[in-house]
Amino acid sequence: MTFARSPLVLISWLLAHGHVRVHSSVVRGSPGSDTSRQAQLTPASSKDGKGRLRGVVAEHHLDNATALHTTGKTAGGMPCQCDLGQNGWLPSRSTLPKCIFIDLGAANGNTFQDFMKGKYGPVTNCPSGGQWEATLVEANPRFDAPLKNIQVTYPEKVHASSSTAAYMCEAKTTFYLDTTSHAHNYWGSSMSSNHADVQKSGKQAVTVPTVNILRLLYESATPADYVILKMDIEGSEWDVLPCLARSASANLIDRLLVEIHPQGWGNAGTSQQQLDQAIGALRAKGVDIPAYHSQTL
Repeated sequence: MTFARSPLVLISWLLAHGHVRVHSSVVRGSPGSDTSRQAQLTPASSKDGKGRLRGVVAEHHLDNATALHTTGKTAGGMPCQCDLGQNGWLPSRSTLPKCIFIDLGAANGNTFQDFMKGKYGPVTNCPSGGQWEATLVEANPRFDAPLKNIQVTYPEKVHASSSTAAYMCEAKTTFYLDTTSHAHNYWGSSMSSNHADVQKSGKQAVTVPTVNILRLLYESATPADYVILKMDIEGSEWDVLPCLARSASANLIDRLLVEIHPQGWGNAGTSQQQLDQAIGALRAKGVDIPAYHSQTL
């Protein structure tokens, strides 16, 4: 059995392996959280709401009016705005279907190790006889060395973007470091100065480039791939998800594992209603979005 877009294959695989640990609220550390509960996942639809095959980018929309490239943050704290596409983006030309694991907020690679251990399904079940690739994006320089070691261990399979923040456009950004949460692998580093762990750490900051998640998807994945996108970016999901929901690149995602943090940690001013609408739009595209809590160690 392989990772594939056939509903019958997905049903069989997910029934056997499709469990992730969740808690009753996806805001980490919230009252009433229950990490012992498990939610049974259901397969995504094979077609989107307009009848197109799942994962097919029918048209790569260029919307340069929404692209703002700057080297400093805007008044709202954003380094740049939603960039849906540029002429310089090159679609993936890979002809070998595979699993693609994209880890946004990769830390020292702990979630990648979960992927390799089969937490999201046996890697041997990936298309083309177990073929896979992974991209690990992490802004905290503390994790540069372990991510480089993973890349060396899996040459040509793991692509580490260390000291790089996951976002919805390309720019330079201020990134605040969590220096106090030793027991939790410094999980609170964030683009937001409002983050509680950032404030506990005295708002220590570095300047790092951002990678556009939309471009990353467009240039690395094809409709034949099985794409898992894990997003644990400490509040920036409030900025990124509405942009992602507007993008044709979102059609390439099969499963989105996103941890939602407090609204005040976002920089775009996204309301709860706007976030809910974005998640609904992604689900309408056929993206499977289970409740998710990222393990830090």
